[in-house]
Amino acid sequence: MAHNPVNHPLRPLYRTLGFLAGAYLVVFGIIGLIQNAGETFTGSNDARILGQGSSTLWSILAIVLGAIIVIATVVGRNIDVATNKYLGWAIIVVGCYELAFSRTDANIFGFTIGTVIVTFIAGLVLITSSLYGKVVPAEQAGAPRQVREGRTA
Repeated sequence: MAHNPVNHPLRPLYRTLGFLAGAYLVVFGIIGLIQNAGETFTGSNDARILGQGSSTLWSILAIVLGAIIVIATVVGRNIDVATNKYLGWAIIVVGCYELAFSRTDANIFGFTIGTVIVTFIAGLVLITSSLYGKVVPAEQAGAPRQVREGRTA
């Protein structure tokens, strides 16, 4: 991780994107729980939430993951960086699983291909926000790249 920037000038933008990805998961999960009331806990059904397929299990998991991301972003102090990195990769893994098993009985989260795409995008947004969101004190940040490379004006 030595090449990841610290104190990036666009850190507020990346924190906001991470927050929005978490908030989307929470909203998606809540709407999914409402839509899937009375349906089976796992597996696909015909309910579409924001144009995507889902099950009660994925709705609950989305609420939990989204709430963790939102809380970590509000707390800050580089907790959001670690949370976004690990949960982003976890969401990517879930998306890969569901992509592999989307048209089988092993589709426990009730994903459609649209859900897989949105899951990948959310995971990538979280990973990207973790790459540029780290903050350290100025004395630990080191010289900016231009100074290190001798390109000062």
